[in-house]
Amino acid sequence: MFRIASCVCGVCVAQCVLAAAGGAGEQRGSALTAAEEDASGAALDGTMAASKVKQDMPPTGGYGPVDYRRNLPRRGLSGYSMFGVGVGLMVFGYWRLFRWNRERRRLHIEDLEARISLLPLLQAEHDRRTLRMLRENLEEEVVIMKDVPGWKVGEKMFHTDRWVSPITEELFNLRPREETLRKKFGFLRYV
Repeated sequence: MFRIASCVCGVCVAQCVLAAAGGAGEQRGSALTAAEEDASGAALDGTMAASKVKQDMPPTGGYGPVDYRRNLPRRGLSGYSMFGVGVGLMVFGYWRLFRWNRERRRLHIEDLEARISLLPLLQAEHDRRTLRMLRENLEEEVVIMKDVPGWKVGEKMFHTDRWVSPITEELFNLRPREETLRKKFGFLRYV
């Protein structure tokens, strides 16, 4: 029987293979005592040097049992409590959302009421501006058509007694071209 030393070189392995095959190492190895084998590490044919490294062995009595059970520290809230906190936060968030939607709806209604209350004032200003422009157009028409016989200034275009709002071209026909373009396309210049 032979013993492999703690050497990993190829020479030791080759000698061990020769010893196992019935070479000289086995004959010499049988003559050595167990104490000599322990002291030298491996004595095959006497040509190897003794190993200086002591092999690491298990403690007497063996190692203790390996604890393989899951042993994680308990940290934080349990799953049920985290679920409860999540549901509570969602309920609180929906409550705030519904409250804000109600407030936003109230503010929107207030804006609409303000617009509705200002609408007659804005319409009256628009009507005054339209009537002023129509009067200026009539004065301009008197100056332009004074030499035309049979021309009636301010004659209605439509044969009706109802009020017909004048179109932009009718109001701005006698105005400078820049004023007409500003009225028609004024907001488009800034967009």
